[in-house]
Amino acid sequence: MTRTPLSGVACSIARATDLFGDAWTALIMRDVLLGVRRFDELAHDLGLSRKVLAARLARLVEEGVLTRERYQDSPPREEYRATEKGRELYPVLLALMAWGDKWYAEPAGPPALVRHDTCGHTTTPVVACDSCGAPLTVADTTQLPGPGGRVGPGTRVLGPLIAARQEE
Repeated sequence: MTRTPLSGVACSIARATDLFGDAWTALIMRDVLLGVRRFDELAHDLGLSRKVLAARLARLVEEGVLTRERYQDSPPREEYRATEKGRELYPVLLALMAWGDKWYAEPAGPPALVRHDTCGHTTTPVVACDSCGAPLTVADTTQLPGPGGRVGPGTRVLGPLIAARQEE
């Protein structure tokens, strides 16, 4: 089935999910960020077909999220490392993990915990205001129009709704 590209939609969520809109891509990034970097290890860990894995890795490299680095010359073998763009996905994955832990963890508890190495405590990741540090929720935030906003595919209803908030 062919997917409709979302790269032209005036929405950062749409553009990001155009690249990360499938579970395999998020799981590949999880693995690479946590130290699983070689193709065979990724294929084994994820149980993913080599063809699908190769396609996802190629797209992540093309988008500048991962780089390919040679670790052996004969035969030539490479591993994948996150770029700055890729490392900045970590908080996104942590937020998704926290949501999954809350709503989908098994009775035994979440499959992994996050330790903040600076203070040594296990933590639950939160998205917080960069000014006051308070957690951000849908109940206490408002989307306002940004300079790149426009009405079009993917924002035909939402665009005017957000634009009207400029006048409030």
